[in-house]
Amino acid sequence: MSQRNITCVAALILNQSIKNIHISRSFFKPKDTSVNLRDEVKASRSFKEIKANSPDERPAKKLKLDVESEVEKPKAVSLVTLNDEKIDIISREYNPAKCRYHPLDDAPWKKGESTPYLALTRTFHLIEDTKSRLKMIEILGNLFSSIILLNPNDLLPSIYLSINQLAPAYEGLELGVAETTLMKIICETTGRKLDFIKSQTYEIGDLGIVAEQSRMAQRMMFKPAPLTISGVFKKLKDIAKAPGKNKITHIKDIYIACRSSEARFFIRSLLGKLRIGIAEQSLLAAVATAIVKTRHIDKINKMSEDVVKEKADEVAVLLKTAHCQCPNYDKVIPILLEHGVEKLQDYCPMVPGVPIKPMLAQPTKGVSEVLERFDGLAITCEWKYDGERAQIHSEEDGSVSIFSRNQENNTTKYPDIIGRIKEFVKPEVSSFVIDSEIVAWDVENKMILPFQVLTTRKRKNVDIDEIKVQVCVYAFDLLYLNGAPLVSKPFAERRKLLKEHFVEQEGIWRFATAVDTMDVDEVQQSLEDSIKGNCEGLMVKTLDVDATYEIARRSRNWLKLKKDYLSGCGDSLDLVVIGGYRGKGKRTGSYGGFLLACYDHDNEEYQSICKIGTGFSDEDLQTHADFFKNYTLPAKKSYVCCDSSLEPDDWLEPVQVWEIKCADLSLSPIHKAAAGIVDPERGISLRFPRFIRIRDDKSAEMATTAQQVADMYSSQDQIKNQQSRNVKAEDDFY
Repeated sequence: MSQRNITCVAALILNQSIKNIHISRSFFKPKDTSVNLRDEVKASRSFKEIKANSPDERPAKKLKLDVESEVEKPKAVSLVTLNDEKIDIISREYNPAKCRYHPLDDAPWKKGESTPYLALTRTFHLIEDTKSRLKMIEILGNLFSSIILLNPNDLLPSIYLSINQLAPAYEGLELGVAETTLMKIICETTGRKLDFIKSQTYEIGDLGIVAEQSRMAQRMMFKPAPLTISGVFKKLKDIAKAPGKNKITHIKDIYIACRSSEARFFIRSLLGKLRIGIAEQSLLAAVATAIVKTRHIDKINKMSEDVVKEKADEVAVLLKTAHCQCPNYDKVIPILLEHGVEKLQDYCPMVPGVPIKPMLAQPTKGVSEVLERFDGLAITCEWKYDGERAQIHSEEDGSVSIFSRNQENNTTKYPDIIGRIKEFVKPEVSSFVIDSEIVAWDVENKMILPFQVLTTRKRKNVDIDEIKVQVCVYAFDLLYLNGAPLVSKPFAERRKLLKEHFVEQEGIWRFATAVDTMDVDEVQQSLEDSIKGNCEGLMVKTLDVDATYEIARRSRNWLKLKKDYLSGCGDSLDLVVIGGYRGKGKRTGSYGGFLLACYDHDNEEYQSICKIGTGFSDEDLQTHADFFKNYTLPAKKSYVCCDSSLEPDDWLEPVQVWEIKCADLSLSPIHKAAAGIVDPERGISLRFPRFIRIRDDKSAEMATTAQQVADMYSSQDQIKNQQSRNVKAEDDFY
């Protein structure tokens, strides 16, 4: 070893002595950056001799664990330090995907010990290599069952880490670490060159894998303490809150201690791209599976898979319902562990300050379809405003918050609304939750402005003195009033309470314009009036029968009738971009076309529905290319359903939703959208699709569903004349 390298090592040891003294760089820098990552670093003979005689390298023995018959309530536990022997066992042997997994016998850590982070990342790795959604749920559920029995306090951070969140969406706690920053950190801690890391990332398409291989190639004189789930989760929160330099220090501390797959998923967590395909519905199903297994731990190996699944499905319904009205794992999970799933709704009610997922409407094609659906029922035709959905919350202490349809906190975006809210609330109101639409407003001409004008408004931390786009709130529903949820009340009663407890002010706070009628001419006239009023169309709602507020559902008790529905295929579609085709000619250097998909909730997968290359300016295409360059994938993921003939030049992560219009929908032997719903073999595709706009207010999982695509196809006049409908009629969680 050169004198220079000896000096560097000595300096590093001295610098890190307070933190269990470790070396944070390789013994040798790579001479040829073209070599394989795993072969780049070769340890010296003396290092090999030390390593061979190290206690950490001795054969590990499987730990025998005591079986517990009951799930204990969460309490403060005496944590036992994990040793390297157990970590090595986890790295080599832990397999939550095994058949007949036992939560105690197959978990190589003891009751009271902090759950190893490696156990979680091993689970992620297995899920990543799995195509079956049910198997993914089983694997994650197995890990959760071990955590519940051995250290239930680790369940909450495990859940957040599994969906790559640190807190509920409305708290706005995000990591936001740039890829270039992480590349530099990997270089500084492993001794690799930045160009090498960049080239490997471009070649592999995943900085997480590059980080894992770089870390595995690094040799260390002293091993840092093993990482735990709770420790990593706390550190990630620190990273999210820390300023620049401190953020980098925290990241280095964890990365240096990473072993095996830990590095891959730690870096992915920082990037906000976990890439394992676990959506929230699958996560809740996995928690439900774990609850069933821990409740029946004494006879778990005697229960058939069908029985476990049946019981888990029952628990999942209760869990999902509770999570809908209180979408905050910080509240739901402790209650679940202490009181059981049956008590969740009692202890986790809807409260102001915690946004719920909104009720959504089903599309229709015409007035006759609306009247046919609501035959004999009292309905109202409400103007559909072209703005941003807003849930306005006021708590007992007077604090007011505004949330988007994605449950993001938009309070700082609308200081003008917050500052005047008391003007519209009557004195007897102590707390409330209102569902509304915020639109851009022309003060001079007293008219609603297009949605595009609203999008020019700053997204957060708006200075009230610098506001150029004025807004008006159109309130249309009251979900909570003076300490009591109203979602189970009929809409007619909720609307009456809304008008009794709030007052209008022109251009600032209004009630949605509505006409209660069942007359076809009046419905048609209302539609025309809404269009003249610069609205999108109508929202037709039941007033008394089947008129509750259905949280997180796209319900057939609300129908939307837009001006576009009177011709063409009807509703526009909100589709996810999953692939890009590189442009040619003047489009060289950007994408010339894209592959789009709908979302199948049942299988939690994105199903291809069309290729699109029209509706874009050259500037649009370059903007899209610049955005998606950070979201390219090395290969098609298991949660993407697409024919091989459609393979794009670049697979893209499903992170952006586009609004798309088309001439009509047709059956396709190539595209997979809604395959098996209206035709046993063929899917559905769009004819002549064109780009309308980006839907920043929607996540990928809120895209148009496979069932909706099937409904839209079957509702076309030419299809109605050919065959009867062959689609499900029930409402779905979205």
